[in-house]
Amino acid sequence: MTVIANILIIATISFGTIFILVTAIGLIRLPDAYSRAHAASKSATLGVMSILLGVFFHFWLIEGNFNSRILLGIVFLFITGPVGGHMMGRAAYLSGVKMWDKSVRDDLAEVVKKKREKIH
Repeated sequence: MTVIANILIIATISFGTIFILVTAIGLIRLPDAYSRAHAASKSATLGVMSILLGVFFHFWLIEGNFNSRILLGIVFLFITGPVGGHMMGRAAYLSGVKMWDKSVRDDLAEVVKKKREKIH
C-alpha cells in the first residue's frame, strides 16, 4: 500500500512541477502579454493543483489525516486561476496593449467596437 501511495504522490507532484516549468518557459519565450497570460493562468493552475493533490495524498494515505482544506484550495484554484487570467487579458486588451505582429485573428475587436458604439 505504501509503495503505491508513494508512486501516486511522486507522480502528481512531478506532474505539477513539470507544468510549473512549462509556465516559466512560456513566460520567458512567448511573444506578447496575451499568450503569456494564457501560459501563466492555465498551466500554472494545473501545476499548483497537481502539487496540492500530491500533498493531499501524502497526508491522507501516509499520515492518515484527511484534510478537506486542501481539497477546498484545489477547487478554489480551479475556479479562480483561469478566471483571473481571462480578466487580466481582457483588461490588457481594453487598455490598448498591442497583440503580437504575427497574430492571425482578433476575435474581440468586433465585439469591443460594437460596445463602444452603443456607449457613444
